[in-house]
Amino acid sequence: MNEKEQVARLNTTEETYIETIDALLCKLGYAVVTDIAKELGVKSPSVTSMLKKLDSLGFVKYTPYRNVSLTQKGTDLAAFLKKRQTSLQAFLTLLEVDPDISEEDSCAIEHIVHAETLEKLSKFVEFVQTTPQGNSWLECFKTYGRLGACPYQTCPFLSEKKR
Repeated sequence: MNEKEQVARLNTTEETYIETIDALLCKLGYAVVTDIAKELGVKSPSVTSMLKKLDSLGFVKYTPYRNVSLTQKGTDLAAFLKKRQTSLQAFLTLLEVDPDISEEDSCAIEHIVHAETLEKLSKFVEFVQTTPQGNSWLECFKTYGRLGACPYQTCPFLSEKKR
């Protein structure tokens, strides 16, 4: 199953569980029902029910009263979700969105954006960050954001005729 098919099978809540389990595994080295419930602000029976579902779908290995682990499929999905959020956050940062807001928004957007859209956003961010043209364009955009108009005298994208 490819990444697009994996993502298409899970809803926002299910993806959030995968991300939470992955974060707990990174932070604590383990994930248990009570910690997942605490992180998500839900009751333990809700977590147990979701873990059973994610286990049946092959994303986690869940045994009652034991640590929860991600399968390879779950680990791959967690990495894919992280990449999506990182790309979206980088895009919002380019637009000079406040860091706290960009983190919150990228978390929300990542669950609804199509993989193709995200790929285009990622390439755009990479272009802006790595090419001289992208950097010049970004500086022009930042000036536009501050002034509310294109700075004709300094904009490298306008021909002499338009200045």
